[in-house]
Amino acid sequence: MAKKNKAKTIGALRASGYQVVSLREEMRCNLLAAIKEKKNLFPGIIGYDDMVIPQIENAIISGQDIIFLGERGQAKSRIMRALVNLLDEEIPVIKDCEINDNPFAPICSQCRAKVANEGDATEISWLPRADRYGEKLATPDIAIADLIGDVDPIKVAEGRYLSDELTIHYGLIPRTNRGIFCINELPDLMERLQVGLFNLMEERDVQIRGYRIRLPLDILLVASANPEDYTNRGRIITPLKDRYGAQIRTHYPLTIEDEINIVEMEWRQFSGTECETYIPRYMKEIVAEITHLGRKSADINQRSGVSVRVSITNYETMVSNAIRRAVALGEKLAVPRISDLPYIRSSTSGKIELEGFEDTKEDKIIDDLIKKAVLTVFNRYNKEHELEKLVVQFSGGVSLEVSEAMSAQSYVRHVKEMAGLADAVKLMNDSKEPAAIASAVEFILEGLHLNKRLNKTRLAGGKTVYRG
Repeated sequence: MAKKNKAKTIGALRASGYQVVSLREEMRCNLLAAIKEKKNLFPGIIGYDDMVIPQIENAIISGQDIIFLGERGQAKSRIMRALVNLLDEEIPVIKDCEINDNPFAPICSQCRAKVANEGDATEISWLPRADRYGEKLATPDIAIADLIGDVDPIKVAEGRYLSDELTIHYGLIPRTNRGIFCINELPDLMERLQVGLFNLMEERDVQIRGYRIRLPLDILLVASANPEDYTNRGRIITPLKDRYGAQIRTHYPLTIEDEINIVEMEWRQFSGTECETYIPRYMKEIVAEITHLGRKSADINQRSGVSVRVSITNYETMVSNAIRRAVALGEKLAVPRISDLPYIRSSTSGKIELEGFEDTKEDKIIDDLIKKAVLTVFNRYNKEHELEKLVVQFSGGVSLEVSEAMSAQSYVRHVKEMAGLADAVKLMNDSKEPAAIASAVEFILEGLHLNKRLNKTRLAGGKTVYRG
């Protein structure tokens, strides 16, 4: 509720007719209104429209706490942070309250005393939605004091008795009262801490160093977990898991198109570069196809997963190598080529886990994925009879040399000299830029080689020769 003349005291708030509703009711009403208006509450989330987002909406409408279960790189954290969009722009809280107390029904002893003494003159402040979100990564060093609270020795030293509730220092969860609190990688949280959570979720009964206080927090608890963690690193204890109303399974992009859309949205770009970039559609598809093939590979640990970050960093690496070449050769346009793909080993190897223990196989596995991806995409674009005229040229003894470091103009000369090559390039793209032509030439040659229509020989200095 945002007003130009916002209330500054409980009395003014009451006079304005403001109605405080519970967090879950607030989120439910805002979600239903957004659905009615066809608003996108999860910007940047691609490929989840059919199952995941409807399940989230059902959980919110039901007022349920949520666990997101999925492998790494499936946008679990991004979805959790997007839940803030379901909150009101701002809500009234008692001024200077540590746990954002409802002005009409405070729960901490300090605010109860303040309202009892000052009544309607009690000052309030307005809390924006961004400050109503809390997040914590579960790590071994987390203590119950971090999440729930502990006795504050400074307050004791100031003269308060240990029996005084005011000696308590509230943890992260109480400080997110009337908001959303998320725990990443919940199975990594020690079991005794998980016990503290389910007690808080169900009974609202919190014990801090011998204190037994009722703390009826108005909070939505959301968590993420990787299925692999259930057995390898930790587990969610059954009583806690039972208290989460919805377990929502996330997944990797199901289509190449979704993968490309995510990559184009997420890859890191810089302004002020010395050359422009152009990425052909087939090169985008190859990068996405490598990741999709990796998710089916028997050589890669599928329990660990092959994250979308593999596609993003591979895309960045491929484009970076094209920029490096263009700057070195003084070209104004950078276009990735097939010969740039070996450089993605560095951006892939750290993000996959092999099934075996032979690290020496890693480069070979990545190279095989690249070859399969190029072959798949090439056959999606071409039919063999369309390139028969070009293959015949090679059968007559013609050969072509390519290299990651060759200038784009060198490829343009090949196109002019070889019958059928110009027509083949036009099938790839309509661009007449030399750098785009060079990229298309390499794609065609490698595709024909992988289809066993051309032979390929690697030479020193990173050069490659294609011949019939």
